[in-house]
Amino acid sequence: MKFIGSLCLILILVTLAGHFSARLNLPVVMGELLVGIIFGPSLLNWIQSSNLIHIFSEIGVIILMFIAGLNSNLNLLKKFVKSSTIIAISGMIIPIITAFLTGIFFNFTNFESLFIGIIFSATSVSISAEVLKEMNSIDSKEGATILGAAIVDDLLSVFLLSFVSGSYGNTERSINSLSVIWLQIAYLIFLFIFSFWIVPKLMRLSNKLLVPVSETLMALIICLGLSYLAELVGLSSIIGAFFSGISISQTQYKNIISKRMESIGYTTFIPAFFVNIGLKMTLTGIFKDWIFFVVLTLGSIISKLIGSGLGAKLSGFTWTSSLMIGSGMVSRGEMALIVAQIGRQTHLLSRDSYSNIVGAIIVTTLVAPLMLKFSINLVKSDNY
Repeated sequence: MKFIGSLCLILILVTLAGHFSARLNLPVVMGELLVGIIFGPSLLNWIQSSNLIHIFSEIGVIILMFIAGLNSNLNLLKKFVKSSTIIAISGMIIPIITAFLTGIFFNFTNFESLFIGIIFSATSVSISAEVLKEMNSIDSKEGATILGAAIVDDLLSVFLLSFVSGSYGNTERSINSLSVIWLQIAYLIFLFIFSFWIVPKLMRLSNKLLVPVSETLMALIICLGLSYLAELVGLSSIIGAFFSGISISQTQYKNIISKRMESIGYTTFIPAFFVNIGLKMTLTGIFKDWIFFVVLTLGSIISKLIGSGLGAKLSGFTWTSSLMIGSGMVSRGEMALIVAQIGRQTHLLSRDSYSNIVGAIIVTTLVAPLMLKFSINLVKSDNY
C-alpha cells in the first residue's frame, strides 16, 4: 500500500509541476524531473525509489518511445537516414574523447576513462521526443533527424559497450561479446521484417477480435513484445518500442492508437519515468569532488552540442537547424544511467565517481529541454 501512496503523491506533484512549468514557458518535462530531485532522497526525501516505481518507469519509457514512433514521419526518417548516421557518429566521437581526457586528468585508469566516455556518448531520445512532441516539431526535418540520430546513437553505444566490456577480461568473454553483437544484428533484421510486413497483418486481425479495444491491445502486445526481445539480446527496449510505433503509424489505426496510448502513458507511467530519473540524484559524492562533477558536466554538454551540431552542419543543415539538432542530442537520460549502473555493478566505478557521473547525467537531462526549446523557437522564427 505504501507504493499506492507514493504513486498518488507523484501524480499530484507532477501535475502541479507540469502546470507551473508551462505557465513559466518551460518544458513540462522539466517540472517532472525536478519533482524527483526536490522530493526525492537528494533533498526532502518524501519519495523513495522502489522496485515498483522502477517497473512503472520502465513501462513509461517504452510507451513514450512507442508514441514518438507513432507520431514520426517515416518518409522524413528515410530521407534523413544518412544525416542521422553522420550526426550520431560525430556526436559520439567528440564526447568520448572529451570524457576520456577528463577521466585521465582526474587520475582514472585508461579503461575507466574509456568507460566514462561510453557513458556520455549515449543520447536520451525519450527526453528529446517529449520536448519535440510538446513543441509540435516531432515531424519536422530537424525533429526526424534528431530521433533518427538518437536511435543510431543508442545502437552504436550498445554495440560499443558490448565490445569494450567483452574486451575487459579473458578471450572467452570477448568471444561471447561477439556472439551477442551477431545476435543483436539478427534481431535488427527480424525487427525490420516484422515491423513492415507482419505488424499491418496483425493490426487488421485485431479488428476482427471480439474483445474491447482490441486494436489497442494488439498494439500493446506488439510494443511490449518487441521491447522485451530487444532487451533479451542486450539492446535497449526503446528500439523495439520506437519501431513498433513507426510500423503501426503506417496503418489506418494510427490516430485511435495514438489517443489511447497517450491516455495510458501520460496519466501514470510516463510521469513515473521522469520522476524516477530525478530520484537517482545523490549529492554526497558530488560535494566530495565537485570540480570533477563540474568539468564532466560542462564537457558532456558542450561536446555533444558541438559534435552533433557539426555533424548536422556537414550534412547540409543551416546553423540554427544544426543548433536545434545538437541541443536535441545533449540529454543523456536513461541510456547513460543504464550504462553507468553497469559500471557500478562491475566495480569499474567507485561510489563517489558514480554519484558524480549520475549527477552530470541528470544535469544534462535538465539543461537539454531548455536548450532544445530555445533552439526550436529560433528555427521557427527563421522559417517565418
